[in-house]
Amino acid sequence: MRELLSIARRRTFKRDEVVFHHGDAADSLQLIVRGRFAVRMLTPMGQTAMLAVHGPGEAFGELALLETGSRRSATVSALEPAETFSVVRNEFSRLAASHPGVKDCLLAVMAEQIRRANERIVVAHYCDADERVRWALLQLARTYGADEDIAIPLTQEQLAEFAGTARATLNRVLQDEAAQGSIVLDRGRVRIVSAGELERGTRGVPLV
Repeated sequence: MRELLSIARRRTFKRDEVVFHHGDAADSLQLIVRGRFAVRMLTPMGQTAMLAVHGPGEAFGELALLETGSRRSATVSALEPAETFSVVRNEFSRLAASHPGVKDCLLAVMAEQIRRANERIVVAHYCDADERVRWALLQLARTYGADEDIAIPLTQEQLAEFAGTARATLNRVLQDEAAQGSIVLDRGRVRIVSAGELERGTRGVPLV
């Protein structure tokens, strides 16, 4: 890991700044130091879908290190002021040639991404809109903190995009959960005060 960080370049991003667009040439992996990033794609209906939110200690863009001439499969932007270590494919290949074990870091990142993608597929196919909202809140709670009373500083539009549902549905579920005492609605953010209460509405969907 020290060798990997030694070849990385520090990058900083402003809120809403795009790291790369869908279709851009892919040549680097981003290791997140601080801040959080949204991964988005356009749906066949022309709407924007937020597929994931990554935070400190996580990474994105890992496929760029494996395939020469590849293109980005999604658009990634910063949700807040953020910083990454950028690892370029050519330098990673040279490092891997002399330190084969560095590839284990990449495999670990890919394994985690595949596991999350599989979970999201299950949720998309087998959970109704209300369950998807609760699932989305629980995922974001794990991204924004590990304790009770976690603040998620996303707008309702962003939360609806991440849950894959209409804002009206999101608002109704949020109001229901607020009445149950599992969350508190503040201006521009949602505070999770009881993750256990939220989990009761997910019908045992596997959670991170």
